[in-house]
Amino acid sequence: MKTKLSIIAVLLLAFCAANYAQVVVVTGHKVTYTRPKPISDGKRTFTVNYPRIRATTVALSRKIEAAFSYEKAFAISINEEINEIQWLYKADFKVLYNNNGLLNIALTIDGSGAYPDGSTRSVIVDTKTGNRILPGDVFVYIGGLVDMVWKVHQKEIAVAIAEIKANKDLEEPEPERLFENARFRMDNLKGFAVDAKGVTFFYDYGFPHAIQAMEPPGEFKFTWTQMKPYIRVNGALGRMTR
Repeated sequence: MKTKLSIIAVLLLAFCAANYAQVVVVTGHKVTYTRPKPISDGKRTFTVNYPRIRATTVALSRKIEAAFSYEKAFAISINEEINEIQWLYKADFKVLYNNNGLLNIALTIDGSGAYPDGSTRSVIVDTKTGNRILPGDVFVYIGGLVDMVWKVHQKEIAVAIAEIKANKDLEEPEPERLFENARFRMDNLKGFAVDAKGVTFFYDYGFPHAIQAMEPPGEFKFTWTQMKPYIRVNGALGRMTR
């Protein structure tokens, strides 16, 4: 009897461990779109690499895929890109983390208007529910969290100003003006990223194209130990701090 109970216990632990890890399979499905009336030779086509997900069920797989929508993340329309806007060159993705019931993918778009440009968005999904994870779902003491990130943000700005002043090749006599409206706020918590080490928050300074080389990275990394006071215990990130 004890042997049977031991076997059952081992099987239950194995099942729980597998469920806890909850890794999904991610592949890419690349589609090349052709514009019927391109405005230039370089705009004849554009390519979108769609994340394809294999989870525990077909319905869950489709729900997770829907969360990683370029159109939602960047407020763009593929149909308009084919016929009207003609800005996009390519859209691609990179898996940042896929473990412990979390799938974090960075979606990137690149295109050109007056100048070449690009943008990246981090999207995290709970692979057990298929729901996108937002700051309000997983963080507590939001004000304190914003203050913690803001302090690191201010240090980055101070270093950037000093580096710009020290670079004699940069014609920017008052670099402080570039950062006069820069302030990490609650809304900037959106689009955070996670990995085994911790959480990363992002800030886009929005420098003009002509001086983008001066723009700081705007990436603020915190370990899970640092984040623990701000993690909702019963949220999807709670398991990362146990």
